[in-house]
Amino acid sequence: MGDGRRHIGVAERRARLALRQRLAGGARAGSPEEVASSLVALHGTDPSTVFLAVGARLADPAKTVGVTERALYEDGSLVRMHGMRHTVFVFPAELTAVVHASTGVVVAARERAALLRDMAAAGAPDAAWLAEVEESALATLARRGQATAAELARDEPRLKERFVYAAGKSYEGVHTVSTRLLRVLGTEGRVVRGRPLGSWTSGQFRWAPAPAHSELDPAGAQAELLRRWLAACGPATEEDLKWWTGWRVTEVRRALAAVGAREVSLDEGTGYVAAGDAGPVAAPAEPWAALLPALDPTAMGWRQRDWYLSPGLRPLLFDRSGNVGPTVWWDGRVVGGWAQRPDGEIVWRVPPGEGTGRDAEAAIAAEAERLASWVGSTRITPRFRTPLEKELSA
Repeated sequence: MGDGRRHIGVAERRARLALRQRLAGGARAGSPEEVASSLVALHGTDPSTVFLAVGARLADPAKTVGVTERALYEDGSLVRMHGMRHTVFVFPAELTAVVHASTGVVVAARERAALLRDMAAAGAPDAAWLAEVEESALATLARRGQATAAELARDEPRLKERFVYAAGKSYEGVHTVSTRLLRVLGTEGRVVRGRPLGSWTSGQFRWAPAPAHSELDPAGAQAELLRRWLAACGPATEEDLKWWTGWRVTEVRRALAAVGAREVSLDEGTGYVAAGDAGPVAAPAEPWAALLPALDPTAMGWRQRDWYLSPGLRPLLFDRSGNVGPTVWWDGRVVGGWAQRPDGEIVWRVPPGEGTGRDAEAAIAAEAERLASWVGSTRITPRFRTPLEKELSA
């Protein structure tokens, strides 16, 4: 570039994605901790996403369920908690303090204020009452180790208190104190998601005390989170960074300056890479295929996606809220989608015009078999259904 910035084209961005997101054959990981660290965060809103995202990236996917449950529920090396944009993610345990300080504090303050405001508007008990109830609930949780909201309410009946939310509005509803309070405590980094009530696909879960962590300076924590994300996902635009973190643009720019991020040129404009990461990255030795789950962090990693996702595929692969469904990848780009039928068969489709040939189809079919081999008799239904997934699974 005439301005001295290095241009990073689509081919190199796809090469970086393949290697750093642990998707190319030679880049696969040995443990779920390696996967989470490489990606910074795994989307955890849908529990099955965590396991499917790990399994797609492990060198030995047969171990997926056992080693991921061990990391989440025994060793505590992975933690499922609220993070960016009020979304539930799975993070390496050492990142919990960084996530809380960089994104959670502001969200938590907003959530607590909203709860107190809604309770006051409904004539429910006041802040002093709520503080007493939450301390009792936390003491109960500490004594039990893990518990469902219903179990906590049996020990602390005041959690069953109900109040009308948005009275007179079209979206009026009745909330229980337990539902709203536990969500607030989650954003405050005081409780986290524990073991599910059923299998690894179950959306019902227990709450657990959050692991102890130090209180960090928010600006320093934002710089550390952004540094890690750029190492995993760079280059990225300012819009990508703002969207992924949920921060204000001033916070993004401050963090970019703090980590010494390097400006590069992208097809869509200015991008950023971590300090020392502007050099060229070679493509993997062999083209690769992958079947990634709904809400996978790679498919959802950037706001601007044209460099790996054809605009024509979006209506098939996303729901109306912008949640991505299961995706089929070939050599750095999304080329279609997949689903599991009621009988357990993994089926996939690459729509016409995506430029795949026999080699790609054979590699994708092999990945479908690889997925089926470890999923076994488990049935997977994404929490957010998308048009192609619903069609294929019918």
